[in-house]
Amino acid sequence: MEEFYTIIENVQTEIVEKKSKFLCSLFYVENIQQANEYIQKVRKKYFDAKHHCIAYRIIEDNKIIEKCSDDGEPSGTAGAPIMNILKKQQLLNVLVVVTRYFGGILLGTGGLVRAYSDSTIMAINSAEMLQKVLGQDIEVSLDYPFLENFKYYCKKNGINITKINYAEEIVCRIEVDLNVKQRLINDFNGKKINLKYIRELSIKYISKSIPK
Repeated sequence: MEEFYTIIENVQTEIVEKKSKFLCSLFYVENIQQANEYIQKVRKKYFDAKHHCIAYRIIEDNKIIEKCSDDGEPSGTAGAPIMNILKKQQLLNVLVVVTRYFGGILLGTGGLVRAYSDSTIMAINSAEMLQKVLGQDIEVSLDYPFLENFKYYCKKNGINITKINYAEEIVCRIEVDLNVKQRLINDFNGKKINLKYIRELSIKYISKSIPK
């Protein structure tokens, strides 16, 4: 997978449908253990609620792990609709727990699907998003007079400088989108940027902010 979206901070929203209250807790998670810990925390906090319906999508070792549960609601009315929204929005490393307090009025299968879907969409729309793209850590070295020009080059090309080492010469650690890496290498070989060397390091997912 070359790119996906995730959230920056956990959020919670609430809707009421025919006196039933739906609390949607949206969490950023990096592994199944973390997801299970959040699920247990929600269950403990809202112990008096009848349903805690969940869905998560997590990427580990470049494999997507998915799970959803209706937690006692009619089959297919809660976990699956939540999961479908996560897939449609290309969200990964995200856990959704929708807690329902029953209000005494039956919603029917269609009403439940809408309520769980609307609750999830509201939480996602309230969250600040990040785009994750496949990139690479790269180390470069340059002389002091060229640092400001290199900073400008990085800003212009969406390259993130993560570390600057000041010694006899400057050594920078940068994160580069794989789509940008070849441009960097070409500009280096064509002497359009004044670098002494480029050293390719690990491949990883890097973050890109999404303007609102």
